[in-house]
Amino acid sequence: MTSVDNWRLVVMQPTATIMEAMTVIDRGAMRVALVVDKRYRLLGVVTDGDIRRGLLSGVALAESVVKVMCDRPFVANIEDSQEKILSLMTAKTIEHIPIVDSAGLLVGLKTLRELARPRQKDNWVVLMAGGLGSRLGTLTKECPKPLLKVGSKPILELILESYIASGYHRFFLSVNYKKDMIKEHFGDGSKWGVSIDYLEEEERLGTAGSLALLPESPTEPFFVMNGDLLTRINFNDLLDFHNQQESSATLCVRKIEQTIPYGVVEVDRQQLVAIEEKPTHSYFVNAGIYLLNPEVIPYLSGAANSDMPDLFRQIIDKGHETAAFPFFDYWLDIGQQGDFYQACQDYQELFSC
Repeated sequence: MTSVDNWRLVVMQPTATIMEAMTVIDRGAMRVALVVDKRYRLLGVVTDGDIRRGLLSGVALAESVVKVMCDRPFVANIEDSQEKILSLMTAKTIEHIPIVDSAGLLVGLKTLRELARPRQKDNWVVLMAGGLGSRLGTLTKECPKPLLKVGSKPILELILESYIASGYHRFFLSVNYKKDMIKEHFGDGSKWGVSIDYLEEEERLGTAGSLALLPESPTEPFFVMNGDLLTRINFNDLLDFHNQQESSATLCVRKIEQTIPYGVVEVDRQQLVAIEEKPTHSYFVNAGIYLLNPEVIPYLSGAANSDMPDLFRQIIDKGHETAAFPFFDYWLDIGQQGDFYQACQDYQELFSC
């Protein structure tokens, strides 16, 4: 059994000060510090909550970390399985658990984030972030739409993190308008522990055309998603559905209802046949989220500008299986200013808990 690779970054001696403990907690990015003696016998655990409570009770930052540490922390044995450790952490509502050997010496650290992390998936994710966002007016004059903040984070960052939470780690961002701002914000993805590459459009290639810029052909089904969507769709359910259907291309769809605000009249020549008052019609609409198999990539070669509907028509014409994935989770296409303000409101009510 292995533990968090960099757990030694959060180890400190009991002679350290509370201020030093704060530095260790920040440096390790695990929200915990482990206090050991010279033999590495575990003496206690310090969290930011322990420090906060100590400061509120009047303990000074220059005092020993022993003043605020928990000297009887829950621990796991090196022989314990990950399932047993996760069960203990869940039962005790703790986010960190030190791993000790039979002599009580510290040999590792497990975190709830690590144990609850979904299985890593190698499917690529292509996020379309090159649009002008012209329908948003002045909002996108100085800022590309994917970097507009919904809550405290840009739209595109929320999308990225939702994929990461589902286990995906290889990303491509298709960029054009104000691309340097997007590249500066996301970099190579290391801030999120993932890989990000860029498909740089010299001219606008459409919602599918930039896929021809992929440096190599993927080996697994890959996601394509518009970079202006706020949604809670389950990407793993989508992948399972795509595989079960043995589809070459899957299109996510939303069912919408549209009410005609008039009495609709059916006429045969001059004869009145029927009147239906304010009828409601249902439609499936393209939700801007797709799963494609590698074999569809050649259909993009030579296309100067291609949108996803164009690509799907080609796939269908070539006789490949396609599928529609209806989903009922929250979804909002941020196309106009009203949609953006709605997204900000919905985020506070539905996402920020």
